[in-house]
Amino acid sequence: MTQPGTPEGTGPRARRGRPPSTSLNQQVVLDAALALVEREGPDALTLRRLGADLGANHTAVLRHFSGKDEILRGLAERLIEEALEGFAPAGTWRATLESLARRVRAACRAHPQVAVLVASRVSRRTAEFRGADVVIGALRQAGFDDREAARYYRSLVQTALAVSSYEAAFAALDSGAREGDRLAWRREYLAVPPATYPHLAAAAPYLAEADEDDQFETTLSLLLDAVELRASRT
Repeated sequence: MTQPGTPEGTGPRARRGRPPSTSLNQQVVLDAALALVEREGPDALTLRRLGADLGANHTAVLRHFSGKDEILRGLAERLIEEALEGFAPAGTWRATLESLARRVRAACRAHPQVAVLVASRVSRRTAEFRGADVVIGALRQAGFDDREAARYYRSLVQTALAVSSYEAAFAALDSGAREGDRLAWRREYLAVPPATYPHLAAAAPYLAEADEDDQFETTLSLLLDAVELRASRT
């Protein structure tokens, strides 16, 4: 029971299992931020709420991060770190880019709430720099000069993150909404009148076959086919 005069949420019971504020560091804060977002969604991430989860005043968090924006960039870096864990370039530039894109997708699928929140951010940290170096190196291996490699790097990364974050946003929906959207391909789309939508009606029986895995792999293949075609003209 909280002692008289002790602020609610700061007594011994509230702090049980939480690190004392003196043990805080960037990794501990990011662990708590990631857990909070995954548990309650992106809107739950505030400095005050994060401080409460850490058993500390929110000002203790500000000793390690300049503000919420830097925490978000730290979470973006976490996703990239997870994607790169154990990664090594493959024998060909295309296989390297395929492997890295699939790893980014897997990290976003593992943490959909976090991916929705930070997929568009630039972390400006070591893992992101390493990933950029790998992609640009693969593009140079394909035969592109530095200017072209820079352009295609940004296009490839943004497309991979856009597809992955779109899928993460779907995964972050409540189960009823997800199931309703999945059923639509087998229900509403199959029921469209052919006289009004002839092309859609013809293709409708096959739309449900294009699941999330197929969509990602198809998009990846289309993108890398285009890169390979341009490389052959270089």
